[in-house]
Amino acid sequence: MVYSISGVRFPPVPSVYKSSQSSFHGERRSTTLSYFLKKNTFSRKTLAKKVSHDSNSVSSVVANSDKVLVPGEQDNASSLTDQLETPEVTLEETQDLTMKSENTFEDDEAASGSTEDKDGQDSVLSSLVEDKSKVQAEKASVSVGRKVKIERDEVKPKTIPPPGSGQKIYEIDPLLLGHREHLDFRYGQYKRLREEIDKCEGGLDAFSRGYEKFGFMRRATGITYREWAPGATSAALIGDFNNWNPNADIMTRNEFGVWEIFLPNNVDGSPPIPHGSRVKIRMETPSGVKDSIPAWIKYSVQAPGEIPYDGIYYDPPEEEKYIFKYPLPKRPKSLRIYESHVGMSSPEPLINTYANFRDYVLPRIKRLGYNAVQIMAIQEHSYYASFGYHVTNFFAPSSRFGTPDELKSLIDRAHELGLLVLMDIVHSHASNNTLDGLNMFDGTDGHYFHPGSRGYHWMWDSRLFNYGSWEVLRFLLSNARWWLEEFKFDGFRFDGVTSMMYTHHGLEVGFTGNYNEYFGFATDVDAVVYLMLVNDVIHGLYPEAVTIGEDVSGMPTFCLPTQDGGVGFDYRLHMAIADKWIEILKKRDEDWRMGDIVHTLTNRRWLEKCVAYAESHDQALVGDKTIAFWLMDKDMYDFMALDRPATPLIDRGIALHKMIRLVTMGLGGEGYLNFMGNEFGHPEWIDFPRGDQHLPNGSVIPGNNNSFDKCRRRFDLGDAEYLRYRWMQEFDQAMQHVEEKYGFMTSDHQYTSRKDEGDRIIVFERGNLVFVFNFHWCNSYSDYRVGCLKPGKYKIVLDSDDPLFGGFNRLDHTAEYFTNEGWYNDRPRSFLVYSPSRTAVVYALVDDEAEPQPAKP
Repeated sequence: MVYSISGVRFPPVPSVYKSSQSSFHGERRSTTLSYFLKKNTFSRKTLAKKVSHDSNSVSSVVANSDKVLVPGEQDNASSLTDQLETPEVTLEETQDLTMKSENTFEDDEAASGSTEDKDGQDSVLSSLVEDKSKVQAEKASVSVGRKVKIERDEVKPKTIPPPGSGQKIYEIDPLLLGHREHLDFRYGQYKRLREEIDKCEGGLDAFSRGYEKFGFMRRATGITYREWAPGATSAALIGDFNNWNPNADIMTRNEFGVWEIFLPNNVDGSPPIPHGSRVKIRMETPSGVKDSIPAWIKYSVQAPGEIPYDGIYYDPPEEEKYIFKYPLPKRPKSLRIYESHVGMSSPEPLINTYANFRDYVLPRIKRLGYNAVQIMAIQEHSYYASFGYHVTNFFAPSSRFGTPDELKSLIDRAHELGLLVLMDIVHSHASNNTLDGLNMFDGTDGHYFHPGSRGYHWMWDSRLFNYGSWEVLRFLLSNARWWLEEFKFDGFRFDGVTSMMYTHHGLEVGFTGNYNEYFGFATDVDAVVYLMLVNDVIHGLYPEAVTIGEDVSGMPTFCLPTQDGGVGFDYRLHMAIADKWIEILKKRDEDWRMGDIVHTLTNRRWLEKCVAYAESHDQALVGDKTIAFWLMDKDMYDFMALDRPATPLIDRGIALHKMIRLVTMGLGGEGYLNFMGNEFGHPEWIDFPRGDQHLPNGSVIPGNNNSFDKCRRRFDLGDAEYLRYRWMQEFDQAMQHVEEKYGFMTSDHQYTSRKDEGDRIIVFERGNLVFVFNFHWCNSYSDYRVGCLKPGKYKIVLDSDDPLFGGFNRLDHTAEYFTNEGWYNDRPRSFLVYSPSRTAVVYALVDDEAEPQPAKP
């Protein structure tokens, strides 16, 4: 159960909870109840013991001394201090800096500074092992911060391969030799950074586990909290646990900006911060006193009636933690992605939950034939209408939809169904929100972000990360790993990668394919190197994980392995296709060009895989139109019921909707994506609830009275047998199942034999299938010859003119098509077909099919 206050979902709280008053800095009066407490039992320590710090490795200083020296590290401190005085130092300028180093942080038990505490802990653990069974001992080990999990992907040791030569890209694409200086420099920066991480942090594996060292770490003797905030002059941990007293738990700072405090357990052995407690860090900063949600917080919520979010210490008891039950599915050869948003996945005008999505939407996705679900807006974002792209808390799953454990349950259910779960991850920018997010976290403009104009995205109104900063690298690499490790996501779709890779962010720039556009001074090498590193971490530690980059520029080497000199993504999101369809749909049928369609769909780099889509969430947003709405417009409101005659606009729209999707899947790439609801031509755009926006110049942008009416998906329309929407949904489902059976998207054989501008015919082969598209608005062709490669008998396996899909039943599905020898359209063989107007038909080589198996009971 969740509470819904003014459209904001909130986790269950005790009925006696009273919202405390909040100042602009998030100050709280005395509060005695936390969000998840079942009883008010506080046995607070009488004195917060000030502790010595862990002995940790020294790290090189790069980019405004962003590389952290952990408290207690004194080696090379003088040389590091010299570097701190040069704020413009970058990764390139510090490539020769080396530091004497151990690994990373030692176990936090040492934070107590007491040998007796550590000895006592060892004694406790020894007695546990002696007195209990192996399973019980494993459960007990949770008390020292080691969560018991079913690690199905740890059968073999996780290793990240070392950098390769980086030279194979020139064999794949000799044109890159003209830009070898830039590419070799890029790879050199990547290798030097890998070496620095190996030397100073013990390797990418250790470096990408920053969540085990920063934020809150629960140990047997208490809780350690660390935060990197070099701009702050003082810091204190405040929250429900100490009645928001800024003088109770003062943090200590080392010379490189790491603040730390250790809170010993209460006298009764209970943790000093109860699960569900609100927490913040109060800092004296150059811009004044500031209360911030910890940067590494794992959960944050918005209390009813309040504007700021609260950071939540999330550490439920073992019996309440979700335990994964099902193994991660293997990566499918053909990736068919159902793009979705949990909050707007209900037919009702409300914010949907992880639990409802798990129970009602996931089975639907499976039935439709998709093998992966891509979920948007997972990382916490204070502004719902940002669609999840203005992230405030990078390690926290959005509390609007439920708790972190409910998200885990959703992912586990998807794995049970054999679905991959991909996360739409945002590392390209961050919310400019200073109350809840990273912006001005320690009171300075250049903390996690580039200072000044370089750190601000004027179109997105957001902050831009400094990928040359050591601690930003740690933060983002750890963030990617956190979602894979803790929540068992199967990979990512990286948002806004074009914005990352260029200093102009792709704004007001038209990419023509000239290599000078990709390899020059406009390229942000630091950002590209970060993308190489994050792909190393993901693919090295999780070989089955999938990475997809949203890149509109067409950066060469984007989807080639990092060892070969590439950026390392598995797929590029083929964004040009959707733009081309919108361009075409604005034209008359007579002005459609078959060659233009084929060129756009097939214009991708050799050996670099693409995910194709006709439309994603971008085309469904308010102010734009879905393909269905471009085709049928207002007729969709009045003529989609079967008890009313269809109009010519409806007949044309349904026919072309099916053809556009199939030709996109057939020619556009090695993967396919659809945004939820578009499979049946969802009639409404997406409009998130929003109020009027008052601009500084006095003008007002009207909102929608915070309405949820168009922030939902009317799945009931696609399921209704009395509506024509069902026809488009049935075709989309059949299309997915044909791809599942024949795997044509990943076939090595692809050949387009006909692009006839007069007949409006497109014919191509993919695998052992022959696709025939007739885009003519009225001409149908009898005995139309189509070329093919393999001899034999062909039959129809998909026909958009089938009555099940709203067609006119002009083809005989029992007919057999035999090939004739002889060259036709540059193919060694051909066969004759009947091609009705506005239809797409797929023919399969019968000999290629397996013998039919008896139906299982």
